[in-house]
Amino acid sequence: MEAIQKALHEALDAFDFGAPVVGAIRFGQGHINDTFVVHTQPETACCRRFILQRMSPAAFKRPDQLMENIIGVTEYLGREIEKNGGDRARESLEVLRPRSGKPFFTDSEGGAWRLYPFVEGTVCYQSAETPELFAASGRAFGRFQRLLQGYPADTLYETIPNFHNTEDRLAKLKAAVQADALGRAAECGAEIRFVLDREADCSVALSALRAGTLPLRVTHNDTKLNNVLMDDKTGEGICIIDLDTVMPGLSINDFGDSIRFGANHNAEDEPDLTKVNLDVDLFAAYTEAFLSEAGDALTSAEIAYLPWGAKLMTLECGMRFLTDYLEGDTYFHISREKQNLDRCRTQFKLVSDMEARWAELETIVARYGKG
Repeated sequence: MEAIQKALHEALDAFDFGAPVVGAIRFGQGHINDTFVVHTQPETACCRRFILQRMSPAAFKRPDQLMENIIGVTEYLGREIEKNGGDRARESLEVLRPRSGKPFFTDSEGGAWRLYPFVEGTVCYQSAETPELFAASGRAFGRFQRLLQGYPADTLYETIPNFHNTEDRLAKLKAAVQADALGRAAECGAEIRFVLDREADCSVALSALRAGTLPLRVTHNDTKLNNVLMDDKTGEGICIIDLDTVMPGLSINDFGDSIRFGANHNAEDEPDLTKVNLDVDLFAAYTEAFLSEAGDALTSAEIAYLPWGAKLMTLECGMRFLTDYLEGDTYFHISREKQNLDRCRTQFKLVSDMEARWAELETIVARYGKG
């Protein structure tokens, strides 16, 4: 029996599904965790589904800390949703504990498994096919910020240390340039200079955090569209998923990562940079939607720094692609030569576009930040 199948059967036995399990198959398009949808058949009701996941041991070394974060945040979200008259079963994930009562189950090979109810009547999109869909994700992530504004962010574990520490990302890039393990630095001169010309920018948000200008928040840290479950009838984002990277952080980073991902029409590895452009209309649509839900929960400084969030998350991502290219493509999967270098260049082109249209971005944020 394949190892994952053996572990899956152990996990199925570890949880009480409330009815006989009739099937468990791989589910979704994630590349980190092993995800299965479990089908059960109650005697007098329709089939009930669950999401069963084995957390990646490579990505997450401390599943105990990871699950403590997720349980704390989802339970808090559930209470806030109920207070606001919402449906906690559809608008927040719920961790279902194994029979042991522990936060997760550990199989015989040391794999850590968790269980959630399946949120029915929802769809998950991989890209923003319309401005309306992008805006719907903005409202969902803005609501996430608002509902969690009272959660003590400093009590959360940092599940991936220095994940959005732009100064640390810069230091790692400099080290990769210095080592030049594969002799690739010479062909990346323009990209390296691009970063070094913006070295001071890498400290803008972190300096504001250290000065107390920007507060520490509960942040998602992976605010792509495919981490929002959309209601299949209304098209509205109702539930934020993939909470593995929920950590203490900056609200502007969550905003910025969404813009980096969604406010353009190009592939992330598009080699023709003439096709890579920031769509300011999409930036405006997302900003309006995000602030319509999060506005009152954010400080005036957080709102003013939103363009910086977009720029820094894009610059940081470009630096990560460039570092990986210089080190031999060991972190991001590639399917062709120089793919990570092309990925880096698309991010830096978006940064250049943001800089060229900075006044417009600030005007948009000021317009929708007035409440």
